[in-house]
Amino acid sequence: MARSRFDEKLAELNNMLIEMGALIEYAIARATKALEEQDTATAREIIAGDSVVNDKEKEIESLCLKLLLYQQPVARDLRQISTALKMITDMERIGDHAQDISELTLLLADQEYIMNLERIPRMAEATIKMVTDSIDAFVKKDLELAHSVIDYDDVVDELFIAVRKDLIALVHENPENGEQGFDLMQIAKYYERIGDHAVNIAEWVIFSITGVHKDTRVL
Repeated sequence: MARSRFDEKLAELNNMLIEMGALIEYAIARATKALEEQDTATAREIIAGDSVVNDKEKEIESLCLKLLLYQQPVARDLRQISTALKMITDMERIGDHAQDISELTLLLADQEYIMNLERIPRMAEATIKMVTDSIDAFVKKDLELAHSVIDYDDVVDELFIAVRKDLIALVHENPENGEQGFDLMQIAKYYERIGDHAVNIAEWVIFSITGVHKDTRVL
């Protein structure tokens, strides 16, 4: 594979990562809307659509392996390809968590919520920003943006702590709130995990630029 052709394929890889990012951002946003509005049709749409994210992961993985097989990449290229392989694993897990949220939405669809969900959509907005910025950082090779994603995880963590505190208080006041309280806690935890996956992506982006992953030089 000529170098010019190889560079074209690397550009294609970037585009495919952007496409996968758009899929999971959409899934988070729609899953959150379904949760807020107790919209079972949208929740089922997100559950069914998870296979599209999985297919995109396999497509990107296949391209990465072809690039490794048909070209002897220099260190910079090798970092970019190996980072993409790491990123899609976290991106696929984010898609799974959007599906998990939707499954709990179906479970709660016929119940009146025991709390105002205001903080949970804010968690969703924060995680979407983190996912978008982490992928942009990879495509643009923007080290500062990658670091900002890691820092922004504090916003998600603080919101999660606040939701947990509220739910504990509600269950303490009325033990009958316990079952739904557990389900809402689990939903908040899924958003918190999405933030963690975005941090993982950002850390691999830093590696793709510097060759250092979590303060350890790898390549």
